[in-house]
This record gives sequence, C-alpha cells and structure tokens, in this order.
Amino acid sequence: MPEQVEFGLDTFGDVTLGPSGAPLSHAQVIRNLIAEAELADELGLDFIGVGEHHRADFAVSAPEVVLAAIAARTSRIRLGSAVTVLSSDDPVRVFERFSTVDAISNGRAEVMLGRGSFTESFPLFGFDLADYETLFEERLQLFAELLKQQPVTWSGTTRAPLREQSVYPPVEHGALKAWVAVGGSPQSVVRAARYGLPMMLAIIGGAPARFAPFAQLYLEALERFEVGPQPLGAHIPGYIAATDEQARDEYFPHYAAMVERIGRERGWGRMTRAHFEQETRDGALFVGSPETVAAKIVDTVRALGLDRFDLKYSAGTVPHELSMNSIALYAREVVPAVREALA
Repeated sequence: MPEQVEFGLDTFGDVTLGPSGAPLSHAQVIRNLIAEAELADELGLDFIGVGEHHRADFAVSAPEVVLAAIAARTSRIRLGSAVTVLSSDDPVRVFERFSTVDAISNGRAEVMLGRGSFTESFPLFGFDLADYETLFEERLQLFAELLKQQPVTWSGTTRAPLREQSVYPPVEHGALKAWVAVGGSPQSVVRAARYGLPMMLAIIGGAPARFAPFAQLYLEALERFEVGPQPLGAHIPGYIAATDEQARDEYFPHYAAMVERIGRERGWGRMTRAHFEQETRDGALFVGSPETVAAKIVDTVRALGLDRFDLKYSAGTVPHELSMNSIALYAREVVPAVREALA
C-alpha cells in the first residue's frame, strides 16, 4: 500500500442539461468543465483528467486545449487526458501538445494513452479499424522513445520514419508523466509494464476487486522486465449526494439514458433500476452518500494496491450544478475519510 494515495477526477465532457431541461451547447459544457476543474483545484484534489471524443454527446474533442485553459486558471492540481486516443493521433504531435501544457502549467501535465472505447476518430482521421492493434502498438513504441527527450530514430508501418529527430518544446523539469489506460486484457497489462509506464485500470462494471489479478500481473511484469516500481491507478464512475437515496435518484435517469443511448449502438440491454442498484451496491458504480462512497473507495484501494483513485464524476446529462456539489462532497468529505481509514 503506498504511503500517500492520490485522489483525482475524470470527465468525458458529457453534454449536460441546463436549468430549462434542454441540453446545453458544447461551448457552455466546456466552460462549465473548466469551472469544475477550478473547484477541484480550490478544494485540494490531486488530479483532473479530460477525455477525448468525436461525437455529439461529448463536448471535448481537443482535451489539451481545455487543459491549457484549466492550467491558466489553477495553481496546483495536476492535469491530464482521460484518455488520449493514441491509435488515431500522431505521437509527435501528442508529445508536443502535452509538453506545451506542461510549460503553461509549470510542470503539472500528464498524458493518459489508450486505444479508446469509441472508434469515431478512426474514420474521422483516415485510419482503418483493421489496423487497430498495429496502430496502438507502433505509436506507443514511438511515444515511449519520445519520452526519453533525446533525438529519436524510429521506423514503422503506420507513419513516416524519424532519423535523429528532436521534438520541441522539451519538458522543462524531468520527464512528461505518461500513463497507459487498460480496460482489462492481460496483454495490455503486460504491454504497460514492458514500456515501464504507470497503468490506469478503467473499471466500468462489476466488482472492482475482480481486477486484483491484473494489478498483480502488472507488478510481476514490472519485475520480470526489470523495471522499477510504477504508479497504479483506477478510474471508476461515481456520484455523491447527502444520502444514498438522493444520490441514486439524481444519478440514475442520466446514467440510464447514457447507457441506453450507447447500448443501441453496441447491442446492450436496457439499464433497469434493479441492475443499477446492484452495481451501486456490489459493482463499479460508486454512487451514494459520502460515507458509502468512501467505504467503497477504501475497499478498492486496499484490494488493488492503488497509488491513485480517479472518480469519473460526469455521467451523461447530469447537470453542472449537481456535478459541482458532487465534487465538493468528494473533496471535503470522501477523500478525508478515505485518507483517515487508510492511515
């Protein structure tokens, strides 16, 4: 168990409902997200991650730009993506954008690299889904070389080769912190360890403790590749209100609508209230009172040996005002209770 667990927030920039009950504009959602990050900074949270999507129900397609705006209006919170879809982006440009955010934020930038759970970016940027695995493997390999901040020589099949190429701006102090987001395949876990990068477990369903074998595999793989200890984190959806009943009643209609909307694309069944209640009780929905959510986080940190816990606080159309209240309860009540229990 690490001596000091970090506590963060993640958001995908979901398009939310305004006071009239109608969806807000994408522009207003982005402005609200920046206000949510400012609150998280004021309340002492460690990290905020901003997702990347290219579809109508999410407002953020350029997380680095949003993170730069947050950097200019905050002083201590660390800033990162959640996630950057590296498969359909250029590793050099990703490094350049995040090293720029690192400069603006005076060393607070991180990047979380993943394949993404949505595929809209592939046709949008001219990539073939048939190359899904190759794109991520090659681009992660190149990005790992860029992190060394030395002239890079590299060749592959998915982009032009580099020969003794330097990339600017360099990170001012140390190296850019880069995580690999993993959805739960052993191959992805071993790959993160092979590159010596921190790993973030994206847990969106089922009991979080079932990911313990992946956490153990990561530790064993780090040792096998003779890599020193690396941070291990988990990203889990949740929402906090004064009581369990209030939290579930406020969260359920927005969460269910989101699941059903995405489910129509992927062939999922309907999200019933019974299934929802089961996930909040035994699964990966950390929805409830501060006491309930704190207890679930304590169990998860202990079960997985986490260095960071990120609450994915946005969920579909949950209004901005409710999210602000959830963030405040997380920072003021949940995190102190978890720290006390872990100590």
